[in-house]
Amino acid sequence: MSADQTKVGLTRDEMAQRVAVDIPNGSYINLGIGIPELIAKYVPEGRELIYHTENGLLGMGPSPEEGQGNPELINAGKRQVTAIPGASYFHHADSFVMIRGGHIDLCVLGALQVAANGDLANWSTGKEGAIPAVGGAMDLVAGVRKIWVITQHCTKNGDPKIVEACTYPLTGKGVCTRIYTELCVLDVTPDGLQLVELSPGVTFDYVQERTGAKVMPIVSGSGASRG
Repeated sequence: MSADQTKVGLTRDEMAQRVAVDIPNGSYINLGIGIPELIAKYVPEGRELIYHTENGLLGMGPSPEEGQGNPELINAGKRQVTAIPGASYFHHADSFVMIRGGHIDLCVLGALQVAANGDLANWSTGKEGAIPAVGGAMDLVAGVRKIWVITQHCTKNGDPKIVEACTYPLTGKGVCTRIYTELCVLDVTPDGLQLVELSPGVTFDYVQERTGAKVMPIVSGSGASRG
């Protein structure tokens, strides 16, 4: 598939805002590096989310103003953060006990590829000399109650990132339940990829042409589900 340089669909910030709307109030949530981190900026007013980071903080706040941060207070991506009132710090191992024990409600991750059955590949292309970057992703997809993916629909070369089967090394099998891109929202169902919502100005055919797996159209009158 050739690259399409025309900008269609949502911006990265608009994608993050779209995800934020769907996260239930009071959720304990872990956000991956990149676009997922932007979600915290767009939580609707009156809704509280408790952020967990693998390196030992529950109750993570936003990034500080430039020059105002504590270099020892960082998230798992080495970005300086703040702590909200009531936040707690703990050993790295205890942080993973929370993950593996099923105590985190939702994790939103980026993806290199995500398959129609929910398989996720987000840590390596598998190419010789590629630098592994799995971090805590394998623990997160195995232990967190719900996994959502937020990603650009295609690579910079125009290749689909949503595919019938992943060709990159897997992070987890059948773990993803919902996919957000600049073009649409998709649910992963036992019958395949179900279109939930199209971004403004985007058509079903446009999405299908850029998806490496069959997409089921929105059922008329069914309304959008909420992940």
